[in-house]
Amino acid sequence: MRAAWDALLARMGLTRPELRAWALYDWANSAYVTTVIAVVFPLYYASVVSEGLPREVATSRFATATSVALAVVAVLSPVLGALSDRAGRIKPLLGIFLGLGVLSTVGLAGVGRGDWALGLVLFGLGNVGVTGSLVFYDALLRHIARDDELDRVSTAGYALGYLGGGLLLAAQLVLLLQPRWFGLEDAAAASRVAFLSVAVWWAGFSLPLFLRIPEPRPVTNGRDRRVSLRGTFAQLGETLRGLREHRQALLLLVAYLLYSDGIGTIIRLSTLYGTELGIGRGALIGALLLTQTVGVPCAVLFGQGAAKVGAKPALMLSLLVYVGVTFLGYFMRSAVHFFALALLVGMVQGGSQALSRSLFAQMVPRDRAAEFFGLFSVFEKVTAVAGPLVFAATVELTGSSRQAVLSLLLFFGAGAAVLWRVDVEAGRRAAREAEAHAGWSEAPLDTRGRA
Repeated sequence: MRAAWDALLARMGLTRPELRAWALYDWANSAYVTTVIAVVFPLYYASVVSEGLPREVATSRFATATSVALAVVAVLSPVLGALSDRAGRIKPLLGIFLGLGVLSTVGLAGVGRGDWALGLVLFGLGNVGVTGSLVFYDALLRHIARDDELDRVSTAGYALGYLGGGLLLAAQLVLLLQPRWFGLEDAAAASRVAFLSVAVWWAGFSLPLFLRIPEPRPVTNGRDRRVSLRGTFAQLGETLRGLREHRQALLLLVAYLLYSDGIGTIIRLSTLYGTELGIGRGALIGALLLTQTVGVPCAVLFGQGAAKVGAKPALMLSLLVYVGVTFLGYFMRSAVHFFALALLVGMVQGGSQALSRSLFAQMVPRDRAAEFFGLFSVFEKVTAVAGPLVFAATVELTGSSRQAVLSLLLFFGAGAAVLWRVDVEAGRRAAREAEAHAGWSEAPLDTRGRA
């Protein structure tokens, strides 16, 4: 069994222990993304937690809570990214956000009928935890993988995320549909057990990252590196000014700002939208399980395709598919439509996000990876905040979530237009020149934490 697992990881491009430990965090945190963000909590919120609220009001408050949580991360992430680069503390900060997310998930198990305020606060804190941890997790990729490994390792991480999240969701599907088999009273009790299982899964499978990946060394290119709030903000200011020297990375950030809005809105609100349209719980969970299943091979195929045609063309293809997803979401009427939407999303979701991450990683200097990924997170969260807010505002104005779906076309179209202008090779050259100036070699970290 172990040999087969190792062979699978090697085929995915995870040939070294630190690469496997890094990718396993995708397996770990995807349990939260799948169960809490995408499937079980939205269903639990709609049927139990929001009891007493009109359906449209419940949807609007859920979207607003999501936006507030992501806005918090958007404010914190660049400052914490600069601090972690300055002090060489990427893993401890990742651990803090991981702890916040795990504890908030445990708290969800205690949220009962009509406790919508408490439920949304804990849901928001969990969102802060998972998205905040990803800032530092993404930054580690630049330290452990070579340029020619980035696309494969990033997509392999998403593939493992789909596999892990899908396996846990499949088990939870049985738990939710047949709670009495497990001595539980109803689906609500089963949902609370599901939240606890996510907390254990997330915490347990995160351990290899902390045990096997060395802490990257702090920046040492001649400037004052004493850890202070003033020094941290000064370094962040240098990074913001330095974006002028990394114009292609900035263009990619703008493109990502646009198209990730549509992707994030689909991930976070599709289940609640399906519930509003009257699609049954079993069909919703089954369709999201289909997304997870399809996402495993498709994420790997995107990594392989990027190696042949380049990450940018592969990303453009994924955005074209998302345009089709948007139209399908607008005209969706039945569970069959929802399954078709889940299939299409599963084909491109992991690949588009993984290639965005790896493409950006190629364009940033390793000595400031956490800072730049902090900015990456800001751009991502700005749109993740805007998308649900636009969705919520449209629901308030029209009384229907269906009208809000078409707004995603603008984000996908504009994002593709900006992405088309990104010169990938120029971005890579600028990053390598910056690393050479800072005294960094071409090799990733070895097991002792040196470059």
